[in-house]
Amino acid sequence: MAYLALVRHGESVWNAKGLWTGWTDVGLSDVGREQARSAARILTDIKFDICFTSALKRAKQTWDEIREVNNLTETLTKSFKALNERDYGDLTGKNKWKIKEEYGEEQFQKWRRSWDNPPPNGESLKDVYARVMPCYKQKILPELEQGKNVIIVAHGNSLRALVKYLENISDEEIAKLELKLGEPYVYQIDKTGIILSKEIRSIVSGVA
Repeated sequence: MAYLALVRHGESVWNAKGLWTGWTDVGLSDVGREQARSAARILTDIKFDICFTSALKRAKQTWDEIREVNNLTETLTKSFKALNERDYGDLTGKNKWKIKEEYGEEQFQKWRRSWDNPPPNGESLKDVYARVMPCYKQKILPELEQGKNVIIVAHGNSLRALVKYLENISDEEIAKLELKLGEPYVYQIDKTGIILSKEIRSIVSGVA
């Protein structure tokens, strides 16, 4: 049996402003760093053998905080662009709530949460799934099958895509899933890749 922890990065400086971030490489806010440290404090019972992050700064900085708090200096770290956030195309850098006012709730939710409705010149969750799953199956799952404890620090949509696969969530139901900033999902997985249990560990109240 092995542990698989999924952690969405802490609040970024663009999250704090309500901006669509996507592939823009911005760092964590002070709140985001504290969210990462809070995530670390509720993962102290697991000794991670390897960490996978996206190629983006906010995910790497979140892992840096977790690694420092939990003294995981010997944990191997690998970064892959396949785990990057969704490309929001023409929405990148724009304020989410102004977009909602301009285009209406229905279109806003399609762009934000649906399975296969990409923003103009951007990616849908389906597109993200198509790049996340080969990375998981070829790079990450073999580590779990060897009994290694794995932590993935990435983004709302790359992790939604992975959770969709792990929990066999339908295309329609995936729209309801949102991973909170810095809140770990912890799975126990057997050596064949089957999920034995799942736990959502809430971060310290008032930090989220």
